[in-house]
Amino acid sequence: MRIFAADAGTEELAHLEMVGTMVHQLVENASMDEIKRADLGGYYSDHDKAVYPVSASGVPFTAAYLQSKGDPITDLIEDMAAEQKARSTYEFLINLADDPDVIDPLRFLREREVVHFQRFGEALRIVEEYPSSTKFFPVKTPGPIKK
Repeated sequence: MRIFAADAGTEELAHLEMVGTMVHQLVENASMDEIKRADLGGYYSDHDKAVYPVSASGVPFTAAYLQSKGDPITDLIEDMAAEQKARSTYEFLINLADDPDVIDPLRFLREREVVHFQRFGEALRIVEEYPSSTKFFPVKTPGPIKK
């Protein structure tokens, strides 16, 4: 399960990179008039055309978005919720887009979120079933060493 979580986390960073690349490609040759018409003046004044991860409201990305309680069930449910929220966001972005070169990667990213949600769901099921599994063997702890 840890390997999947690390793989999914790495892939999520790749999603961020893909979205950042799309944004960069969309604005790199934009004129000042186009930036103003797109209501990106505030962003431009702080970041020029650089990629700076922010929400649609302009709130910067922070590690505070990453939740972890240390309880596998709680953490897996949080992971599943995050995947669903990301899927919804990609769907909303697709609805706003009219460029196939933007829509296609967004569709790919949306489908990856669906797969991640399914994998986290499978992991959750395994965690919930583990204590009653026939593969669960209590280990006898050794007693004190005899001299």
